[in-house]
Amino acid sequence: MSRLRIGIDCRYVRIGRHDGISRFTAGIVAHLPDRHDYTLLVDDVRQLESLAADGLPYELLPAPTDAGEPFVARRVNRFGFDAVFSPMQTMGSRGRDHALVLTLHDLIYYRNRTPPREFSWPIRLGWRAFHLSWAPQRFLLNGADGVVTVSETTAGLIRQHRLTKRPVTVAYNAADPAERRAPGAERRRDLVYMGSFMPYKNVETLAAAMPLLGNGWRLHCMSRVSAADRARLERLAPAGTIVFHDGASDETYLDVLRSATALVTASHDEGFGIPLVEAMGVGTPVVVSDVPIFREIGGAAAEYFDPSSPAAVAAAVRRLELRWDDASARSLEEAARFRWSDSAEQVVAAVERAVADRAARGRRRGR
Repeated sequence: MSRLRIGIDCRYVRIGRHDGISRFTAGIVAHLPDRHDYTLLVDDVRQLESLAADGLPYELLPAPTDAGEPFVARRVNRFGFDAVFSPMQTMGSRGRDHALVLTLHDLIYYRNRTPPREFSWPIRLGWRAFHLSWAPQRFLLNGADGVVTVSETTAGLIRQHRLTKRPVTVAYNAADPAERRAPGAERRRDLVYMGSFMPYKNVETLAAAMPLLGNGWRLHCMSRVSAADRARLERLAPAGTIVFHDGASDETYLDVLRSATALVTASHDEGFGIPLVEAMGVGTPVVVSDVPIFREIGGAAAEYFDPSSPAAVAAAVRRLELRWDDASARSLEEAARFRWSDSAEQVVAAVERAVADRAARGRRRGR
């Protein structure tokens, strides 16, 4: 295939600190294969500071929450791209003259309908309305030429619910490289939780497991926490057994992770689970709820439990203690499957296929 001009939608990149979609975008941008020409699409030049873009050119567009987003393709047309890749599925496709590949990360909000708390109420209302049926999702995905998702689990759900007629490519999430825990280093009776405190995250079960584990165990909650969530969780566990870092830096998070016994999560549902890859990548095993996506990520390295049972959490931690050295070694092997370079290659391959498929459809229409 000849060299393409590809636009990369970076308008979901957070300024200051990444969330999941922001980190996915940054990981892809930093590892784009050099066989094509890329232009970054941002709505704020400060987003470029969060991207290892090696001087890639950029263009400005309105924010993805702008009322004109359904028609943004008409603005993009003036850049003369052969194709555009977006890390979300909501980029407007109407009136475009380029190939388009969209990303659907997960389907958890069809089962867990509470929108992220940081959104304004109009966006939260629209979010709820969007997830009342499959029709809006099908409309968006079929408006593209290809779809990327971040796991085989979600790819299977896309097929199950017949969400698109377009080709679906899996490009895994990954974790940035980090220093591994030193061989023979002290292992503390610490458990690490990295994530929000939304209801489906089920952090209560982790807190309720702490009195069952006995003396010496602590649960480190790394993310920002509201006063109400903190009080609710503290009522479930003995005093001092939950440590709230309330927004730990990456350095603090990794330092605690490297000396911990395990990373834990009791989520009822997830789109992926980057903290699992981060933990396994430094040699810290994971103890997680028995849901399909965690089985896909953790493989034989992880210990699994019923997320409705604090006793099951405690039992899984004790099982891990008995096989910790083996679990640590296996964790490193499992983590090696998730690399940004591989994911970027899959994204660009999906874009190349979208360009070819669009051209083939155009030739058929011209007959």
